[in-house]
Formats: sequence, C-alpha cells, structure tokens
Amino acid sequence: MKHLVDLDDFSLEEVESILNKAIYIKSNMSKFSNAMSKKIIATLFYEPSTRTQMSFQTAMIKLGGQVIGFDNPTNSSIAKGEDLKDTIKIISEYADIIAIRHNLEGAARAAACFSSCPVINAGDGGHLHPTQTLTDLLTIKETKSSFSNLTFGFCGDLKHGRTVHSLVKMLLRYKNNKFIFISTDQLKIPDYIKKIIIASKNQFEESCSLENSIDKLDILYMTRIQKERFKFEKTAFSAQKNFFKLKKNTLKKAKSDMLILHPLPRVDEIDFEVDSDPRAAYFRQAANGVFARMALITHVLSAPNVENFPTVTINKCCCNDRCVTNFEKYLPKRFIKNKESYFCHYCSQKLNI
Repeated sequence: MKHLVDLDDFSLEEVESILNKAIYIKSNMSKFSNAMSKKIIATLFYEPSTRTQMSFQTAMIKLGGQVIGFDNPTNSSIAKGEDLKDTIKIISEYADIIAIRHNLEGAARAAACFSSCPVINAGDGGHLHPTQTLTDLLTIKETKSSFSNLTFGFCGDLKHGRTVHSLVKMLLRYKNNKFIFISTDQLKIPDYIKKIIIASKNQFEESCSLENSIDKLDILYMTRIQKERFKFEKTAFSAQKNFFKLKKNTLKKAKSDMLILHPLPRVDEIDFEVDSDPRAAYFRQAANGVFARMALITHVLSAPNVENFPTVTINKCCCNDRCVTNFEKYLPKRFIKNKESYFCHYCSQKLNI
C-alpha cells in the first residue's frame, strides 16, 4: 500500500501533484463532495490535537466519507494494555485509511508494518509531521513563486519540532535554499538534520537572536517551546520558555514580503498584535490543512502499491529513548544502511556501533 510516514516516501512529482490538486480543490469544492463516498478514515490520536485531528476529519467529511477513531487512548483498549500492533491490525480492518498521531518516535512506521490499509503519519513524537509540511508548502506556494532560492528562518524549539524537521527535509529537495536556525543551545536542530543539510550541499547557520537574523529572511517559521517533551518540566522547561517572542517592533527589521508561518498552537511566542500584519499567514496556513489533507487522502487511496524499504535486521537497540522500538518490544530491529552507517527504520536515529 501507499503509506505516508515521511515525505521522502513520495517523489517530488507526487508532492507537486498533491499541492496542485489541493489548490484546485480549494476553488472547486463541490466537485469533490462524493470523491470518498463509502470510505472510512480512522483518526487515532494518542496525543492531544486540534488542527491536525479536526482537519483530517473535516477533509474526509467534505470528500463524502465517514470518520471513526479516538482522541484519547484512555477511552480505548490501549488503557487495558493493548499494544500498537493489535490496535492497528484490528482498526485497519474497519477503515480504508488511518491517520495516526503518537507520542513515540517511529510509531507511524511501526503502524504501517501491521496495517492492511494505508497509514498517514499525523505526527510521531518529536520526529516528523509530513502532513503539516504539505500544509506549509501549500501556504508558501500561494505566496511565493517558487520553493527555491529562499532563506528560511526557524525559531524556537528546533530539537523537538517535528514540523521543522519535516519541512527542512522537504525543502532540501529544491535548489539553493538557505536555513537559519534560531534557538537556545538546549533546543538546537538535531545533528541528523544538520548532516542531511551538509550532504545536500545547502547552507545553514545557527543563531541565538531573532532580532539579528530576521532581516535576512524570506520566510520565518515560529514554533512554541514544547512543554510535553521535557522530562523535568519545572527546571528544563522554565529555563526555555519566553526566550523568543515575535513582536511588532521586531518586524520593522523584516522584509516587506516576508511570510510568517507557525504550525500552531501558539503559546506566547507571537504577540497578538502581529496577527494584523499582512505578512502573518499562520491562520490561513491552518485553514489550508483541510485542502492539503483532502488532496492527500484522494492521492493515497488511488495510488498503486509500492515496494517496501530495503532494510537490514541488527540485534541492537535504537539509542533514541523515545523510539517506539524501546517500548513495543516485539518490533523487529530494522535499520537502513547509508554508506557505512545504519539508521533506525522507525525514528531515523543513527545507530551507535
């Protein structure tokens, strides 16, 4: 089946096709009102969500389909101790497509291993969020003429920001983009993302000042500090909160056509007074999530079957303590070989050998 766990699963042509279809749907909604008639999506949300969950549900309803699922695992058999494998094997018999959000990194890939219907990753821990990336790209496409030759600034929690990781990986498939990562030392972009950028021969720099970087940017992608990812909330989280805040005065230094994005929810990293600035696109960005996911659902359910990733099995544990394989112990220890290195098939962490 055609799953979407990582946008690397899709060719560039496929991504462009989905974006173009989303733009067409946006202007021709009535033509798609029965596109998914008698189809069912299961939305399995192990973590809280507003926009992602509801936009998937809205997308399927607008396509003429139906929705089942849960938004609180404590109200399901998971609370009784059911593992991910059994949950997916059962629900994939009830639904035609599954959208899953999970707190563990690599959970979406694990779900795809056992599902009898297509699986869409709606966010797996701090790893990836590919459907948010489609939403981001759609918003950029409506504003900028190209995805190339742009300077992107990412500000906030870049360590845990799965939306940032997904978008950066996707933008590296276009030409001559530059990245400025604005964060504290504790919340820097992960090393594996830096290595991907270096291998692609694109440029990046790291900064600890939004004010000193904003004048260089074509697109500013703000993110919240992700409280739920901190093990020791009162100490580590408190030290990071309120460190970056986009204010109206800061925007005086920015380009007149700079685009301001945010995957939402925001907490305190963008002042409300910025909302009225014509460069602020985050509410339009959230609305675009419905159209991007409508296009994605129709694409996945009409796509031909694909071959599995070539992986190797090594009797080693993933060193990422948030990897799904360290909790769902039955999962085979699969790795992808890249030159002389091995990377976890589920969460992308490099294996220490």
